[in-house]
Amino acid sequence: MVEKQEYDRAYAHKALLLFSGFVVIVMYIETMLVPSLPSIAKQFNVSPAEVSLVLAIYLVTGAALTPIAGKLGDIYGKKKILKIVMPIYAIAVAVTGFSPSFWFLIASRAIQGIGMTIMPLAMSLVREQFPREEIPKAQGILSAMFGVGGAIGLPIGAFVSNTFGWQVTYHSALPFVVLLVALILIFIRESEFTRPGIKINYYSAVALAVALGAIVFTLSEGSTFGWMSTPVLILAVLAISATVFLIFSEKSHDREPVIDWPMLRERNVLVSNLIVLIVGLGFFMAYQTYAYAFENPAPNGFGFGIFDTGLAMVPFSVMSLIVAPLASKYITRTGTKPIIYAGAIVSIAGMAISILATTPDVLTAGAAVIGAGLSALNVGVINLLIFSIHRRVMGIGTATNSVFRIFGSSVGAPIAGLFITELGDKVAFVYSFGFALVAYVLILVIALFAHEVLGKNPKFKLD
Repeated sequence: MVEKQEYDRAYAHKALLLFSGFVVIVMYIETMLVPSLPSIAKQFNVSPAEVSLVLAIYLVTGAALTPIAGKLGDIYGKKKILKIVMPIYAIAVAVTGFSPSFWFLIASRAIQGIGMTIMPLAMSLVREQFPREEIPKAQGILSAMFGVGGAIGLPIGAFVSNTFGWQVTYHSALPFVVLLVALILIFIRESEFTRPGIKINYYSAVALAVALGAIVFTLSEGSTFGWMSTPVLILAVLAISATVFLIFSEKSHDREPVIDWPMLRERNVLVSNLIVLIVGLGFFMAYQTYAYAFENPAPNGFGFGIFDTGLAMVPFSVMSLIVAPLASKYITRTGTKPIIYAGAIVSIAGMAISILATTPDVLTAGAAVIGAGLSALNVGVINLLIFSIHRRVMGIGTATNSVFRIFGSSVGAPIAGLFITELGDKVAFVYSFGFALVAYVLILVIALFAHEVLGKNPKFKLD
């Protein structure tokens, strides 16, 4: 059935502008901490594996809350859920800047993870409120804003952290967060697609959070306590038990599962989810590894300060900013699969350059190439997904996709931190980039199984 809905283009463009602004500020907040990770580790006397929790714990809570927020958005309306999660995110940002200890920082970052629920809801609203022919462009702009946020956050956040301390970066971001939250809640319209009367399986959401959290803490704390120590073994057992409980809990007949398992069996959905899992893993492994590669003293690194590290990583985000609009411009003609292939190949090349880098300039070039590849991958995958699922389940569809991305991201940083903690020299960087390179080769294989949804001869078209 062809879509016949009338669209308010002026409003749609205003909505895209507001959501784009929010993506920028969220990415600013997330990237501004990356160059400071070694300094945070020194300040609180924790290992590189432990400091990876600063990135990972945000993702753990995001993974648990995102499918709930997506499902609630489908049931009650996506704006109603935004009214709840956005103020909580703003409060968490305000509190994080006052962290007096490492574990207070981790706790506040965990609460801040609710911000991960915002983008799937926003992308769902864009899918509903934009004409079909403009959706790839809109998604490309949102993807480009990730690059803008990073391009701003890395140098400015690094400068503020280097001059005033990493806590001040949070204080500098708070006014923009509050302003954008207010504007979005005032001007964004409610979704017209709702499914009232559905019950959600909250037990499954808790099990998902516990399982993922236990995995991340096992990877982060294993080198500190010992891999066969009692605390680590307890975490491993907890991860397995929570996963088993999740599987059985999702079979409840009186409540809808947190993850739409039948949807996952659809070919394009499964392909999209597996690819974003790998994309997330490689993205956060690269971020964690670049920070230490630039800042570790010679001969194990290049001895950069926080600000110089931020500047060196800017090309990573700038290339994302450049490539995303280009990919979204051509994707309707080329189709999603060629964009995914190109993104994977470019990312693999960037990983290879980073492995072979012997100077900071070459390492920066590798980061820029990876940024370009990841940007193309993101544009290709999100369009493959949203043109493969119906708008009525767009909230849970994009939320589930985010869970896969978050899972990959949440284990990517601890794996990189584990390599750095255990190996402690340049070999760790080779292992980290090499691990990501092999993972990205898998994307080329996985993408072969997708049905094309755009281009001149799509193999699959949503009814």
